[in-house]
Amino acid sequence: MTGVGRGGDEYDVVISGASLAGSAAAALLARQGARVALLERRSDPGAYKVLCTHSITANARPVLAELGLVPALEALGAPSNDARWWTRWGWIEPKAAPGGPALPLGFNVRRSTLDPLVRARAAETDGVDLLLGHKVTGLLREGGRTVGVRAQAPDGEGELRARLVVGADGKDSTVAKLAGVPGREHANGRFGYLAQYRGLPLPGGIGQVWFLEPDMAYAFPNEDGVTVLAVLPGKRRLPAFREDLEGSFDAFVRGLPEAPPIEGAERISKIIGTVDYPLHSRRSAAPGLALIGDAALTGDPLWGVGCGWALESAHWLAGTVGPALVGRAGLDQAVAAYGKLHRRRLTGHQFFAADFAKGRPFNPVERMVFAAAARDAGAARHMYHYAARLIGPARFLGPAALARAAAVNLRHRRAS
Repeated sequence: MTGVGRGGDEYDVVISGASLAGSAAAALLARQGARVALLERRSDPGAYKVLCTHSITANARPVLAELGLVPALEALGAPSNDARWWTRWGWIEPKAAPGGPALPLGFNVRRSTLDPLVRARAAETDGVDLLLGHKVTGLLREGGRTVGVRAQAPDGEGELRARLVVGADGKDSTVAKLAGVPGREHANGRFGYLAQYRGLPLPGGIGQVWFLEPDMAYAFPNEDGVTVLAVLPGKRRLPAFREDLEGSFDAFVRGLPEAPPIEGAERISKIIGTVDYPLHSRRSAAPGLALIGDAALTGDPLWGVGCGWALESAHWLAGTVGPALVGRAGLDQAVAAYGKLHRRRLTGHQFFAADFAKGRPFNPVERMVFAAAARDAGAARHMYHYAARLIGPARFLGPAALARAAAVNLRHRRAS
């Protein structure tokens, strides 16, 4: 299909945004029998998000597996995203327990590789119409619920009617704005710049993350021998970066503990970034409407969880509303169930991310758990499971975990 119908084409679902969340949701819903219109404002099927951590946390690997994309990513050379984290107490180096299962890992992969791959998987799924160059300009409303969209297509404007409209159109979601979805914005006390390098060796060939309190940095190996290097300083450093971006970027990297040797590497991209990246939290469900990915919740990029949550939220949506779409009953209740699930799974994560985004040093509890993770293999594994979003804040900072961290630190003080 190449355009929106003048008489209002009928679908089960219209999804605005064919990036990770939208494409994954389209494929997963269509596999259940739904007819899906997947709208993408850009006309290029190879379009991709430029500003990104370029890493997928382990929580999303099951979604990639369900989409059948793990073998493709491995064939493309996307490395697993194991990493070590520098702190003032030393390096935290998560490893599997002796004789225990391997740590679940995600992938480091550039969006120029990932986005077209996931979009193509959606486009080849029976029941999905990928409509490139289609921009949502309005919502259709009847009886207090959303029943479709108005969209500008390459050949004119028209309407698409659907039982469910899904906003997967990013942190500045047009769908959310048109629907008047309530939300909350959290200021970010850091800014960020990144660049891609070839020939940049990293210890162990794995990712490196620096917690400099409050500044941050990371270096992640990606496919094709490329390393993504990012700096996320507190905004007190912004004037220097504005005056001399390249000089400030290089000086920041050279000042890192065990700094990556950028002098001997080839920078193959511009230094790109943003000086203002607030966190957004929106209500993710309303009658006839759902938000997924960054449209529902935009986290702090320093944690690298955006891709993982985009894929997970698409999976949650498909799991809750898919049966109702096919059964043609109870859809609004299913959408509400998705909203509750999204809120339950991510509100705690966002609360702590928004607090740390203030650009402050570690608080006493953070000092305790990070110090313990640098000194104890079990504490390091526990922290990894939280960083990979395999456990939530309640378990990460539960009484047993805090007691263990306190005991580790006490033993360290006694020994020293």
